[in-house]
Parts: sequence; structure tokens; C-alpha cells
Amino acid sequence: MILKLIACNVFQREVCHCVARSPHVIDIEFTELGEHVHPEKLRETLQAAIDRADATGRYEAIALLFGLCGNAGVGLQARTVPLVMPRAHDCCTILLGSKAKFKDLLGDAPSTPFSSSGYMERGDYFLRVEDGESKVHYGDAYAEYVAKYGEDNAKFIWDSMHPEGYADDKRAIFIDVPEFSSLGYDEQFRVKAETEGREYVKVEGSLHLIDGLVGGEWNEDEYLTVKPGETTQGVYDWVEIVRAR
Repeated sequence: MILKLIACNVFQREVCHCVARSPHVIDIEFTELGEHVHPEKLRETLQAAIDRADATGRYEAIALLFGLCGNAGVGLQARTVPLVMPRAHDCCTILLGSKAKFKDLLGDAPSTPFSSSGYMERGDYFLRVEDGESKVHYGDAYAEYVAKYGEDNAKFIWDSMHPEGYADDKRAIFIDVPEFSSLGYDEQFRVKAETEGREYVKVEGSLHLIDGLVGGEWNEDEYLTVKPGETTQGVYDWVEIVRAR
């Protein structure tokens, strides 16, 4: 099978490692880390990349290594070949290797700052940064509520789900993919987190979702296949997450 893979370069090491093991022919295109801060612009970037790949007539499918990502992954259309993407809220799910692990770790605190080797290499931050402001924001989960319910309703829902004391969560999580542990970014992150007065937490990541995506193992539970003419639509739950319409 000949595939086009479009991925954020926060996954560059992970993608190259997995593509090298894939039995398929894969052409890779990376977007820049940080474009998720402006979801509408990122959506346009992704659709343009999808359209360019589709127009070549070379590919049997286009693989997208993005999740909802603040709704950047919503409203994308497959043209003449299928579009495949993991059922993921954002890059945290992909780095952890499953939506279930993401829910267990961050279900009650989806804006907890996290990092990985890719974040440490390509962006010297782990707090959610918007418009140059270095402070913690609600992040992708809140943006999804706004898109679905409107600003006022989103704030009510968020406040209900995150009662007083939620902001006291001082964790800063490093997702350590074992294949890249030798790089030593976990220790750099620990120093940064403790300097910021946060509790350093290291959890084991996994290449499972990336391996499956580039390996063509697209089971319905973990991946969404968007047929030609269909468009991605956000579901915003913990199971389906995104669907095609």
C-alpha cells in the first residue's frame, strides 16, 4: 500500500521510527509544532495538505496523525481516497498510546501540562501557550466545548466539571516513550517543572497508535476511516471522539 502521512513534527522521532518498520510505502509531510494554538488556521493547513496529496493520484489512503486538537481536526474532508486518523482528543492521547490511558490519567484534569521528547526539542515550553502568553489556559478540551455549546454554556459546563480545588493540581507530566528514554529529556523536564513549583510526574508512553496508523491496522475502535466525500465531525466523548458524516 502507498500512503501519505501528514503529522505534527512533535512526533518526528516517533514517526520516523515507526515508518522505518512499516511494510508500506509512506511519504511524510510534517506541520510545525505550535500551529494548534490557532485551530482554524491549522485546519486550513491540514485540508490543503490533504488536497495536494489527493490530487497526485498516487495514494491509496491519507493518514492523519492528529486528533481533535482544539477542533483543528473537525471539518476535514476526504476527497477521492480515504482519510484515516486516530480517535484522539489531542497529541497526549497519541503519545500515551490509547484513549483509555488518556482518560485514566487526565480525564479529571485535561488541561494538566505535559511534555515529551518532541516538545522539549521543538518548543521550550510545557505550559499551554497562546498569543505569546506563558500561562496555563483551559486548552483543547475547553475549546471543544465552546465550539459545540457556545462560550457561556461551555463555561458553565467546565465549572461544573472542575469544582473548587481543581486548579490546585500542580502536576506536570512527562510522557516518556521508552524508545527515546536515552535522550534524557525527562530529567530536563523535571528541572523545569520543579522550577515552576510543579510536581514532576513521569508516565510511560507508547508507539501503539502511531505504529497502527502507519502499519495500516485501522480497527474501528482506535481509528476513524473517512470515506471519499465524508467530513470529520467532533463527538467529544471518551469512546467515539470523532466520526464521519
